[in-house]
Amino acid sequence: MRVLAVNLGSSSLRLSVVDEADRVCAEAHVDSDVDPVATLRNFAGHAAGDFDAVAHRLVHGGPSVRSATVVDDEVRRKLDEAATMAPLHVPPALRLLDAARESIHRPQVVCVDTAFHAEMPEQATTYAIPSEWRQWGVRRYGFHGLSYAWSSRRCAELLGQSPDGLQMVIAHIGAGVSACVVRGGRSVDTSMGFTPLEGAVMAMRSGSVDPGALLWLQQVHGVTSGEMNTALEHRSGLLAMTGSADLREIERGAGSGDAASAAALDVYVHSLSRVIGGLATSLDHLDALVFTGGVGEHSALVRTRVCRRLVLLGVPDLLADATGDAVIASGGDGPAVVVVSAREDAQMARETRQTLRA
Repeated sequence: MRVLAVNLGSSSLRLSVVDEADRVCAEAHVDSDVDPVATLRNFAGHAAGDFDAVAHRLVHGGPSVRSATVVDDEVRRKLDEAATMAPLHVPPALRLLDAARESIHRPQVVCVDTAFHAEMPEQATTYAIPSEWRQWGVRRYGFHGLSYAWSSRRCAELLGQSPDGLQMVIAHIGAGVSACVVRGGRSVDTSMGFTPLEGAVMAMRSGSVDPGALLWLQQVHGVTSGEMNTALEHRSGLLAMTGSADLREIERGAGSGDAASAAALDVYVHSLSRVIGGLATSLDHLDALVFTGGVGEHSALVRTRVCRRLVLLGVPDLLADATGDAVIASGGDGPAVVVVSAREDAQMARETRQTLRA
């Protein structure tokens, strides 16, 4: 069974036809300023005989959709519940889903990022807030779940062990940044929360900010909810500190003596290391620290600096170079350090096959 994986991100659309061996048979990648519906229809028309089902990545499944699910009219209505929880990501993805259901007459499956975290223990999902807010669904949902599902299994393969016996922290570092604790192949804690804003500093997102500071900005400086949303989602993070959201530029700037770039890199590494160190307390021991995502895969500088800050966890700071999936430090008595290429497309294809064959 070949699956067309539709991955609509905040800045781009990736389309991949993935076969049973996780190989990409056809693909397209366009920026967000290109009409995604027209791109999907054109791609599907040219590849019409080459796939048997369509998998749609959805950042948030809301309270009702907690696993990969075949989309019918009832499921589609439930997905609207998630639109208000992730208004930047879910509505555009649902428009693309609607267009696919209308024009591509094959099974349509939603693969939700929140599903991997759906069985986290209550202590990790609960915010200490008024009960009525919790009844409205305010809790930690977690994100980047497709990436974590793939990376946890791939890490086990690289280490020659079963996922059931491993305890690891995985850092997904790209435009969005998060980390997840995986015990026995299951998420038990993660840094992102009700939305993808919580946690570590990101390319354009703030990461965690004291809610009191946000209330102060509203009450004293009159910042509106719309202005707040735009600032935290699009004008913060590395961009706010340097004028660039591209970590490669910031690394080059820091290397050439630019003070703003060096300071931003320090904040970025400190924030991510702090998140990883805190999450590690959810484990009995640490078998592996895994890096994935664009920055996690390609920035040796970030990996090295993070590992040096985590030596108290036994993480080695002498790392080998990585090209593709690799164990870059064996760990000895401490955890291994592993790099895994992000394959959300392959994970979506696997979940779609499992759902349709169930």
